[in-house]
Amino acid sequence: MYARVAAATTAALLGAGALVLPSATAQAADQKSAPTSARTPAQTPASYDRPLVVAHRGASAYAPENTFAAIDKAADMGFRWVENDVQRTKDGELVIVHDDTLTRTTNVEQVFPGRAPWKVKDFTAAEIARLDAGSWFSPKYAGQRVPTLKQYMNRVSRNHQSLVFEFKKPELYPGIEKQGLAVLRKTGWLDKHHVKSKLVIQSFSADSVKEVHKLRPDVKTGFLGTPAVADLPKYAKFADQINSTHGSISREYVAAIHATKGPHRKRLEIFTWTVNDAATARKVAGFRVDGIITNTPDVVRKAISG
Repeated sequence: MYARVAAATTAALLGAGALVLPSATAQAADQKSAPTSARTPAQTPASYDRPLVVAHRGASAYAPENTFAAIDKAADMGFRWVENDVQRTKDGELVIVHDDTLTRTTNVEQVFPGRAPWKVKDFTAAEIARLDAGSWFSPKYAGQRVPTLKQYMNRVSRNHQSLVFEFKKPELYPGIEKQGLAVLRKTGWLDKHHVKSKLVIQSFSADSVKEVHKLRPDVKTGFLGTPAVADLPKYAKFADQINSTHGSISREYVAAIHATKGPHRKRLEIFTWTVNDAATARKVAGFRVDGIITNTPDVVRKAISG
């Protein structure tokens, strides 16, 4: 939902030449070697935010997006809700990455120089596991990896966090909804506790959200967009949330969302994105949104708790 520009860091990295990275086997060992002691839930007002503050791709203003470092940073800052993006590799593994290309957030062009345009769907999981997903952000994050969905869910569980789970560009990956739900089930995320209070599945694709609702009607779902007020009842048949960009909403629009009942006979909710400054956070909180998705969760928390 945003594009980070890290030109200076990237230029420095490219000038230094290609990084020497471990094999996929070594990467798996690296993932396993991460600290296993579970974080305790944050005992701060952030645990009870209204609106909820959701760390966008983790605390992505402070650590490389969609990596362990980003969700760990969010946990360390006291934020229990994070958001991620899910896509699929050439050999069918679900991985956590936002763009459908690997160029912005990894060193794929150095490791695989002849593989343009470097689409996620054109690389195997083992190949993606070799990539550095941290150095583009800062040299201190060199060696961060693109997690698989299974690895990511285990980490979120370890951190006692909750998740806004996004199927990114599902039209590129037929059947990804069923596959993603299978991973969630295997990692313990489709039991009553998680479904009731710890999980939202969203997408810009209405068809994808419909498919999730069809396969697991008990799971809370969100449609990313700003449908016309007259069309809200159509979306309310399969979506529990209408999650709109902050520049496209008003107090009246939020009220219209709240006046509409969703598929579970509860009022629709709205999580708005991507809010990174105090003034906008206060503005949308005044609209009575249910959640704020942000790269800077600390800034938003401070703004709305005053």
